[in-house]
Amino acid sequence: MSNGGKTLTMQIMPTSEGQRRFAAEVVGRLREAGFEAYWAGGCVRDQLLGRTPKDYDVATNATPDQVRQLFGRRRTLAIGAAFGVIAVLGPKTVGAVEVTTFRRDAAYSDGRHPDSVAFSSAEEDASRRDFTINGLFYDPIEDRVIDYVGGRRDLADRRLRAIGEADERFAEDKLRMLRAVRFAATFQLTVDEDVVRAIERMAGEIRVVSPERIAMEMRRLLVDGHRADGVRLLLETGLAEPLLPEIVPRDSLTQERLEKSRAVLTRLPDPCGFPLALAAALYGAVDPPGALAVCRRWRLSNKETDRVVWLIERGDALREAATMRWSALQPLLTDVAADDLLTWTEARGWSESAVYCREQMERRRDRIDPSPLVTGDDLLAEGIPPGPQFKGWLQRLRDAQLDEEIGSTDDALQLVRRWRAEESHEAP
Repeated sequence: MSNGGKTLTMQIMPTSEGQRRFAAEVVGRLREAGFEAYWAGGCVRDQLLGRTPKDYDVATNATPDQVRQLFGRRRTLAIGAAFGVIAVLGPKTVGAVEVTTFRRDAAYSDGRHPDSVAFSSAEEDASRRDFTINGLFYDPIEDRVIDYVGGRRDLADRRLRAIGEADERFAEDKLRMLRAVRFAATFQLTVDEDVVRAIERMAGEIRVVSPERIAMEMRRLLVDGHRADGVRLLLETGLAEPLLPEIVPRDSLTQERLEKSRAVLTRLPDPCGFPLALAAALYGAVDPPGALAVCRRWRLSNKETDRVVWLIERGDALREAATMRWSALQPLLTDVAADDLLTWTEARGWSESAVYCREQMERRRDRIDPSPLVTGDDLLAEGIPPGPQFKGWLQRLRDAQLDEEIGSTDDALQLVRRWRAEESHEAP
C-alpha cells in the first residue's frame, strides 16, 4: 500500500466541514476508549498551509480489531486490515474516515508496498512516511501539532525533505519520486538536494509502478495551477524520460516547442480538466496516434482518451474562427469538449477567436444546432441505395443547411437530385 493512497471511494462525496467534524469525532471516540489518536499526513500539512484538506486520515495505537470493535462492524470496512487500515463510515453526506494503526514497515521487495508491517508507536509511524511535510500529526482535541520529523519547520521554510535517507524512501516505493515532484510544484517548495540527486539516480526505476498509480499522480500534477512547474521538475530530475518521453526535447526545435507548451500550461485556469491539461502538455510533441498511445500507456478511461485525442486533432482549429464557414465551426462548438477547446484557444493567445465563439454559442439552440433537413430514410425514398456516397451526401446536405444554402427538406432533395444528374452527366 502506498503512502497516501486511497482504497475506498464513496458514492457521495463528503462535505469538507462535515468530514472535519466527523474526523474529530472519530479521534474523540478513540481517546475516550483509552487509545492514542491523531489526524495524520496530508490533512495536517494542508491545514498548516492554509488549505482546506480534501479528506482526513486518523492514526492510532488501536489495532484494526479494536477499531472495528469500538465503532461496530456495520460502520467499518476492513479495506486494508493487513496494513492496519480500517474505514469508519459516517453519515452519507460525510463519507468515511480511514483509521490506520501506527506501524513500521518491513522491506519493500517489489518497490511498491511493504512485505509486512508491525504495529508500533506514533514516532515510529512518522519515521516510515515519505516526506517530513507528510509526517505530521495533529490533535484536534487539544489543538496541537505533534512533529517527530521536523516537518513543521520545513513547511515554514518551504522545503521538501525526505524522512531519513531519500534513496531508502524511494527504494521502498518508487512512486514517491513522482510525488516529490508533485508536492514541490503544487506547494511551491524547494526540493532538498538529497532528494533531487536520489531521483536523478533512480528515475528509470519508476517503470515498476503500475500505470494506474502513475496516471493518478500525473492527473493531480497537471490539473493544479502550478502544472508548468511540475513539467519543468519532471524534465530536470529525469523523470520525464521514463514517464512521458514525448515531451523531452531532442533538439532546438523541440526545445522551443516545450517552452511554448509550458507558457500555455501556465495560462490554463486553476484548476482545469485533466484531458485539457494533458493535451496542452503534449501538443506539438505528438500527433493523434501518439496521444492515443500515451493514454493507453496510462490506461486512461475511454472518455478521457477520446477527449485528449480530439483536442490534439483540433488544437489550431479555432485560430481564425471568425472567418470559418459555419458548417466547419458549428461541429466544434457543439461538441462535448467545446469548452476545453475554447479554454485552450484563450490560453494560446487567440482571445478574439474565443470571444467570437462564445458569442455564437449564446445564440438560440435551434440556430446553433438545427434539426437535419433530411435523413437516411429520405435518401432511400429517393431511390439512392446505401453505399460509399450515402454518408457523404448526408454530410454535404448538413453543411449546406448550416451555411444556409438550403432551408427546407424540398430544397435538400432538389439538391440531391441535381447532384445525381451531374454525376450521370459526368459518367462516361
